[in-house]
Amino acid sequence: MAKEVAILAGGCFWCTEAIYLDVVGVETVESGYIGGQTANPTYKQVCGGDTGHAEAVRVTFDNDQISYAELLDIFFATHDPTQLNRQGGDVGTQYRTAIFPLDEEQRGAAEAAIERANDERGGGVVTTIEPASTWYSAEDYHQDYFAREGNSNPYCQAVIAPKLQKFRKSYQARLKDAARQPV
Repeated sequence: MAKEVAILAGGCFWCTEAIYLDVVGVETVESGYIGGQTANPTYKQVCGGDTGHAEAVRVTFDNDQISYAELLDIFFATHDPTQLNRQGGDVGTQYRTAIFPLDEEQRGAAEAAIERANDERGGGVVTTIEPASTWYSAEDYHQDYFAREGNSNPYCQAVIAPKLQKFRKSYQARLKDAARQPV
């Protein structure tokens, strides 16, 4: 088993976390903040848009089961990389689409994935590749958010559940067994 880490920002981290928790080969997904200038930011500070951080996920995965390139393809398929500083109703630089490669190999894979996404969409991808700065874990109540709050939170039901259903339908071969169940 060869563990690797990917750091991705695709809008609300609750949405992105819920997707990757279903993927075969993904061991852990942690919601957090990266890419800003404020040390130890809080959710409230990041949501204010003044820290420079993006809501992101740090995905630990087994590259014998899924490659970094495959994780990036899932990333581009499960959010809108043509929206600058927004995903749906979430607006601000904290919701930007960005990849934070941890080495030159990941940087090359990120560049290739953006090129593939542009080809598939006819251009317009605004996803940035940014230096992997200090990672800050989000507060505990953000971790496994959809699993804990999905049935009672209106945002989860309106935004995350349909996104997760679409993902599960399109990526059956990449799902963990438990994820094959309806949302």
